[in-house]
Amino acid sequence: MLTLVISCPDTIGIVAKVSHFIASNNGSVMESNHHTDIEECWFYMRNVINTSKMNISQAQFEQQFAAIAEEFSMQWHVRDMNKKQKVVLFASHTSHCIADILHRWHSSELDCDIAAVISNHRNLESLVRFYQIPFHHITMTADTKADAFANMDKLLNKYQADTIVLARFMQIIPEAMCHKYHGRLINIHHSFLPSFIGANPYQKAHDRGVKLIGATCHYVTADLDEGPIIEQEVIRVNHSCDKHDLIRLGKDVEQMALARGLRYHLQDRVIIRGNKTIVF
Repeated sequence: MLTLVISCPDTIGIVAKVSHFIASNNGSVMESNHHTDIEECWFYMRNVINTSKMNISQAQFEQQFAAIAEEFSMQWHVRDMNKKQKVVLFASHTSHCIADILHRWHSSELDCDIAAVISNHRNLESLVRFYQIPFHHITMTADTKADAFANMDKLLNKYQADTIVLARFMQIIPEAMCHKYHGRLINIHHSFLPSFIGANPYQKAHDRGVKLIGATCHYVTADLDEGPIIEQEVIRVNHSCDKHDLIRLGKDVEQMALARGLRYHLQDRVIIRGNKTIVF
């Protein structure tokens, strides 16, 4: 099975040309999603292709499809769905998001390989070791932060990470790392962005007297908490809730938003354009 993901200027004939190419090579489209942004005149498509009877390899598919991609000025990629992505988790002290991800991965709800967990605290080590996943503790202070991130990057290279998940990792990612892993760094922010950016969002929400709190799963960019949004979740609250209630309720929506966002990413359902996403 292959996923073919396409983003390009909208014009007549894209779907027909892509479908004909797949069929002419004995491929079968198992799932097809497409959308046209009328205002920007931009086209998006995701196809899941059954390759069991296909008469060309993935490499040949990519080589031959390149001519069509050039014709329509496509941004595109093909991925083998049978090849699991390697995911590395970044964490700090809080456990609920990483515990949820590890449980879902262990239960085969997330189709990936968790290659390692990297943390600037040791308290999560026993949890991670329980799942027989490598755990790396890297001390991070104001004076050692640059070296710490350099070491983390070395570990990402070692594990050949396809995707990095910030499971409540409470450190700001350096700009160079944001650029290097653009579209591959996923964060969960404990707020319904764009409201309450930065630290202590539940306190800010409580002070504002909101009636809904939320969580946002988004791609990390150099602009703090402003990257393209993948998924969001909310829960209703009222005047009787104090800050601790908001934190408790917020943990539930954080887990849900992150799990769904990561699943969409792993399934190539998310297409980034500028600071927005299309999610099929």
